[in-house]
Amino acid sequence: MQDNSNAVIVISSHVIRGSVGNRAAVFALETLGYPVWAMPTIVLPWHPGHGPSTRLTFHESDFDKAIDDLIRAPWLGEVKAVLTGYFGNAAQPRSVARLIRALREKNPQLLYVCDPVMGDLGGLYIPQPTAEAIRDELIPLATIATPNRYELAWLSGAPLETNNEIMDAAIALGPPRILVTSAVPMMAGGTGNLYLTGKHALLAEHRLIDNPPNGLGDLLSALFLGRILAGMDEEKALQLATASVFEILARTAKRGGDELTLETDASSLSTPMAMVQMRRLVHPLQRAKR
Repeated sequence: MQDNSNAVIVISSHVIRGSVGNRAAVFALETLGYPVWAMPTIVLPWHPGHGPSTRLTFHESDFDKAIDDLIRAPWLGEVKAVLTGYFGNAAQPRSVARLIRALREKNPQLLYVCDPVMGDLGGLYIPQPTAEAIRDELIPLATIATPNRYELAWLSGAPLETNNEIMDAAIALGPPRILVTSAVPMMAGGTGNLYLTGKHALLAEHRLIDNPPNGLGDLLSALFLGRILAGMDEEKALQLATASVFEILARTAKRGGDELTLETDASSLSTPMAMVQMRRLVHPLQRAKR
């Protein structure tokens, strides 16, 4: 009999073709052995980066009613974690916040990973009211937040040019654990994921690959959640999640794919072999004592 006691609710966008949003996160978590409840916030034929397409949306009241259904579901006790990503409007984060609070009433140890999918180097790519709703409604509830550097810069209201600035902004944001992608690399030609907790400041680096397909942040958030949920220590979880993403990215690039080839490279999700450079950074609390 399947063990459903470690179910994860994933709430993000769904694309018909491609490996972004829910398509990436659900596949990754199921590959690691977790039952997943997948709730789309919006449905698109493909990622907007491939060109315009029809945007299939849910009426706000219908989305809210579906959240009510989940809150009343007899299986809610199975859920050990929630991962959220892209939202289609400003009402959805408010609805999901109700779900998180209801789950926490049943399980105070619920892991909530908030991936604030809102922008990149070019700025916000969702409406500002939706970004503000993620910031105000969901970030305060997060166990772990996983912004990229540019999303963290928007959330903190300041450009982040150094890892010290990233760490200071992460502490000010509030969640006890923050994983920042696109951090400032220390190795030439690299890119990094910076993980900060009350005691750890870790940087996982790998070689930068130009023009990567979309979905890397969705994938990393899901893999890191899966490893943490399994009880793995944080440094090993960061190393393995980063290695998986880099390995799949490298293999996709070698094939010339325009979408992450998750189905072909499922072994990279469970047992990655790619090398990742792990560094311990000076924690902001240690800096403050100097």
